[in-house]
Amino acid sequence: MRTFRIIGRNIRDAFKGVFRNFSLSLASISCITITLIVVAVSFVLSYNVDNFTNLVEKDVTIVAFLDNELTDEQIDEIRDQISVINDVDKYEFTSKTEITRDMMDSSEIFESVMKNWTEDENPIQNTFQIKVTDINVIDDVASEVKQIDGITLVKYGEGMVEQLISAFDIVHKICIVSVIALILVTAFLISNTIKITINSRQREISIMRLIGASNLNIRIPFIIEGLILGALGSIIPIIVTIYGYNTIYTNFNGQLLSPFIKLIEPTPFVYMISLILLGIGVLVGMFGSWRAVRKHLKI
Repeated sequence: MRTFRIIGRNIRDAFKGVFRNFSLSLASISCITITLIVVAVSFVLSYNVDNFTNLVEKDVTIVAFLDNELTDEQIDEIRDQISVINDVDKYEFTSKTEITRDMMDSSEIFESVMKNWTEDENPIQNTFQIKVTDINVIDDVASEVKQIDGITLVKYGEGMVEQLISAFDIVHKICIVSVIALILVTAFLISNTIKITINSRQREISIMRLIGASNLNIRIPFIIEGLILGALGSIIPIIVTIYGYNTIYTNFNGQLLSPFIKLIEPTPFVYMISLILLGIGVLVGMFGSWRAVRKHLKI
């Protein structure tokens, strides 16, 4: 019971400290709020960039075009050669008849041009669609496929794919560095704010010493106060994250710029980000308070 009374008193004193020094507390909460909003944006960008990269890696396909003069037996031989290439994940043969039919279904213009083609007149080539186990080896696999007799052309968006993934990687790293920098800056600002609070409460601390309060009993209310400030400062960023991301996802139909770049579904993504923001707010608030108490409270 005594332990619970002590904990309850420390929590009560922490809340009193927050409201007694309301202007300083508001400054700390505002600092945390602004920082966590930027952190939330960085997290959302970072996770979605990872998602974009994964989608690109999964969707990139090597298309190998076959000579129209090949027999079925020769096509089977090419299939066997592709199957033994290292880092080939899966492959699929598509005949020129299937390609023609899909093109005709997709456009009335194609249909009007192609519907009268005979098998011999059809210039479209049979193809193999090949996916690799790792996007980083796609160029090597494409080079091996090119060497197979009967394959006239190999395409996979070379150059553009590497540049796109490289750009995503740079954005991802910038987001991570930004989050770390913002968290450190916030901890420093809260530490300075708590330092001012401690200086303004030196008389109160002196009285606590005189009545026999231990160093731990003096420190704990300040650390809990930092926890409260961090939790309060995370409320608005959490609301902005949940409603803001849901609105963006709905208005853009779950994609950004094109169907190729899909956004992560809001649930449970926004709630995971919200928990991270709450955790960061609480930990940063406690760390800032602990740092201020350790460095500036002479006990």
